[in-house]
Amino acid sequence: MKKRLFILVEGEDDVRFFGRIIKPLFVPRYDSVEILPYASIKRQKVNNFLKSVVQMKNDYIFVADIDAERSVRDKKQLLYLWFPEVSGGNIVIVIREIESWYYAGLPDEVLQKFGLPVFPSTDGLTKEDFNDRIPHAFDSRIDFMFEILKSFSPATAVRRNRSFQYFFERYYLEDPAALPPHP
Repeated sequence: MKKRLFILVEGEDDVRFFGRIIKPLFVPRYDSVEILPYASIKRQKVNNFLKSVVQMKNDYIFVADIDAERSVRDKKQLLYLWFPEVSGGNIVIVIREIESWYYAGLPDEVLQKFGLPVFPSTDGLTKEDFNDRIPHAFDSRIDFMFEILKSFSPATAVRRNRSFQYFFERYYLEDPAALPPHP
């Protein structure tokens, strides 16, 4: 019997990314996959929700940016303080921020099309770095993010971002190059 998967993410940029790129990878394994932004919910409600997910024997993934923390371990320690119900095995830390995952998945030809630099690694890319690189052709950062999602390449992202690679290998367990092109 299949069960439900809840992916708890920080905010709306994460919801867009996980909804378009990650959710389809999990749909065949679960009866339902839901993405929930937790940053705007009171911590006690998040903790109660995590407790109920476990009690119902469903699965969850708790995603957080590393932000200014020195290490994944430090970020996890902070999360344990804020969310005592979270299990360490369910936490995935995005390095540095979700924008680094967006940028990591841009194929070289799309970067070239927009006049953007190719980075061998986006591990250090911050929200501010990302915002500074938004081409003038886009009315907003959200428009640019939607454009990225249209041509996002998991195989490219796996090569360019270690935390995306970790996530992909940990949960999807398939060669990203074997994935069909993103519609």
